[in-house]
Amino acid sequence: MSSCFTSEHLYCFRTADKGKMTSTVDPPPYYENHGFQSENVYSASQPGGANPYPQYFSTNAPSVPSYVPRVATHQSSRPVARSSRTTCASSVKKTIVIILSILLVICCAIAAFFIWYFVENRCLGSLIECGTSGVCMPPSQWCDGVSHCPNGEDETRCVRLFGPNFILEVYSPVSKSWYPVCQDDWNDDYGKIACKDMGYSVDTYYYSRGVAAEVSFKSYMKVNTSAGNTDLYKKLYSSDSCASGNVVSLRCIECGMSTKSVNVMNRIVGGSGAALGQWPWQVSLHVQGTHVCGGSIITRQWIVTAAHCVEGRFSDPYSWRVYAGILNQDEMLLRNGYRVQQIISHPDYDTDSKDNDVALMKLETPLSFTDTVRPVCLPNPGMMFQPDQQCWISGWGAEYQGGKTSNNLNYAMVPLIEHSRCNSVYIYNGMILPTMICAGYLAGGIDSCQGDSGGPLVTNKNSVWWLVGDTSWGTGCASRNRPGVYGNMTVFTDWIYKNMQANR
Repeated sequence: MSSCFTSEHLYCFRTADKGKMTSTVDPPPYYENHGFQSENVYSASQPGGANPYPQYFSTNAPSVPSYVPRVATHQSSRPVARSSRTTCASSVKKTIVIILSILLVICCAIAAFFIWYFVENRCLGSLIECGTSGVCMPPSQWCDGVSHCPNGEDETRCVRLFGPNFILEVYSPVSKSWYPVCQDDWNDDYGKIACKDMGYSVDTYYYSRGVAAEVSFKSYMKVNTSAGNTDLYKKLYSSDSCASGNVVSLRCIECGMSTKSVNVMNRIVGGSGAALGQWPWQVSLHVQGTHVCGGSIITRQWIVTAAHCVEGRFSDPYSWRVYAGILNQDEMLLRNGYRVQQIISHPDYDTDSKDNDVALMKLETPLSFTDTVRPVCLPNPGMMFQPDQQCWISGWGAEYQGGKTSNNLNYAMVPLIEHSRCNSVYIYNGMILPTMICAGYLAGGIDSCQGDSGGPLVTNKNSVWWLVGDTSWGTGCASRNRPGVYGNMTVFTDWIYKNMQANR
């Protein structure tokens, strides 16, 4: 007999008899965290190498109506002879006209779609437009030291935040290296420009201040104040010295702040759900009034979720509603939610292996940040998350394998699992790719489950909450040697920033 509850991040807590835990059993059915979809809604594929067991879905998903044409079978009592060639020719002509009319309508609809698509999306897929020139370049050619855009836009906006202290760094195409910005003569106006160039809105700007460099730098980027009223990046120059000895720490948004403390023992053992404001970045993503997946707030307009949540017919942004700052699913039914304007899936997402399982949603209307609605911080380059590091998952997923979505937001603590260990023969046998990260307990008991997909895996470092991953897939729920698998957010941050910048 087992008792089970879903953590806030779609995790399932199970107490099992020790004898049963150690017995040899067949592997549990495979699942993907699609949310609760009936099989006619999601025909999900499983990562390569997974056992081809049936999917587990609940039946409380939005149903997709289907139209079945009916053919009248009534027949007159007096059959009419139709031997006339004229009648036959007329019938053929009518049929041809009808077919041609249908084809014409279809062609017009396809042409209208492509006209709309190319007007709204001048750069296809993951390509990024060079300013207003109309030239599109792949992300890999931005900040690579070679100017590909007509006006060199791909090499003039190369900034990033590095490490847990948000150190501002600028890329030098000459030396093909990243350099910290010296605090000398730096101010908030420059900070706002840098944040804007990373895709953030100026109205979320937090601060820009100097901090002591943790390591000794041989070169810095400094501001030439005598350069006049010109582009910020034309004012920056390379220098071997920094008089203040401080480098710029830049916060483009006040992220990773929770208004509630996390009391692990009381909540996990007791099986309690989340408190309002405890995980303020957690959102519920709905289709047709039903929770399908989770997501994480990163700015007022951008949500991070899993690419497999928005596959196929779920790729239409207008079918989604986003709910933030609400713990109870029943309460969401009384609200309108936020409409989605745009969905961007990772261009290299693989539906079979779940490689690059990440997507972005842009809201039509910006969120209003409150104590219960706040963004989580994206991990900066240079941040390393260690095996066994404590992380938390949250969501409205099933409380046991094959169960229904939870009405209340739940959460649990799970440790990270070293990559090679998770890839060992007795766990996932090579299925864990560099774009994935494992977290959970090899003994089972606590895990994410259906309905938690896309939701956050977070950790606390330097008193800030960081988004380590998004819930992606797993085999069973809380099964032995089958921990949860998450998209590795440290791999995706550069892609996220470039898309925020290109679609702001």
